[in-house]
Amino acid sequence: MSLIRKPHELDVQAISKTLVYGQPGIGKTTLALSSPDPLLLDFDEGVHRVDPRHLTPTVQIKSWDDILDVLNEDLSEFQTLVIDTAGKMLDFMSSYLIKNDPKLGKRDGSLTLQGYGARKMTFINFLKRVSQMNMHLIFVAHEREEKDGDNKILRPEIGGSSSGDLIKELDLVGYMEAHGKQRTISFDPCEKFYAKNTCKLEPVIKLPDVNKQPNDLMTKIIQGYQQSLKDRQAMSNEYSDFMNFAKEQVGDIVDAESANEVVEWAKTCSTHIWDTKIQTSRLIKDKAAELGLVFNRQTKKYEDPKTKNSGKKGTQKSSAKESIEHEHANG
Repeated sequence: MSLIRKPHELDVQAISKTLVYGQPGIGKTTLALSSPDPLLLDFDEGVHRVDPRHLTPTVQIKSWDDILDVLNEDLSEFQTLVIDTAGKMLDFMSSYLIKNDPKLGKRDGSLTLQGYGARKMTFINFLKRVSQMNMHLIFVAHEREEKDGDNKILRPEIGGSSSGDLIKELDLVGYMEAHGKQRTISFDPCEKFYAKNTCKLEPVIKLPDVNKQPNDLMTKIIQGYQQSLKDRQAMSNEYSDFMNFAKEQVGDIVDAESANEVVEWAKTCSTHIWDTKIQTSRLIKDKAAELGLVFNRQTKKYEDPKTKNSGKKGTQKSSAKESIEHEHANG
């Protein structure tokens, strides 16, 4: 059995991996805890700063061994793991790796090049483990400012090159900021900050006043992400069905007349999806070339040169014959 799958045959990953970042005190953790049935992994020792009304079951992490123990527990009552903060999580990971293999660390406690490679693999294995548990992941991070020439851009504060490694594995990256008293989050990247939007969320989403409304925004965002995946899969199925039908239509082409009928159908069809119109045109063009048909740019139709030339020769012969008969009749 072939491992190659067509787009409509691909498995759709229903869980999401999200990063939320912004300035301290803007409510990142509270937003992360608005996800479905969250378990907070507090690496930052900052759970006491969360409004008690929004607190959820929490593990106060003291070492990476705590994470290994937690992942072996029964977490079936939870749907989301909240990592607060991503930067601190990587610090705990580094300490764990150096403790188990001192060659991965330098004298100042930082990682060697080999150590960074080991941490990257440990991080990826962590993501795989959580994915196998069918749980959503939300990372919380502070912002940091970087210079790109004369421009300044805000990025998540995650140590070293790990920021890129982390972001590559994520589905959504949202930047939180305040406009007066109104807080917003945006998943659309721009010249001001880094973001990532893989499910066409609104460019800017206003955060609700959690003193007056339920704290459930991340739950709604995740639901929107999952619905986007379902819609995309449905569209992929429709695309595949359309192209299969188009191939059947093109397969029925046997001459210029039938080719022009399929061209007209493809041109006026109202159910094209994505690039089906272009792909169908290519199929018709290839079939026409196979049959030796030529496209007349003036009439916008395919013609059979053989039939056309044959017709002209027949007309010429007929005209010559008529001329001779006319001369005999008058002669």
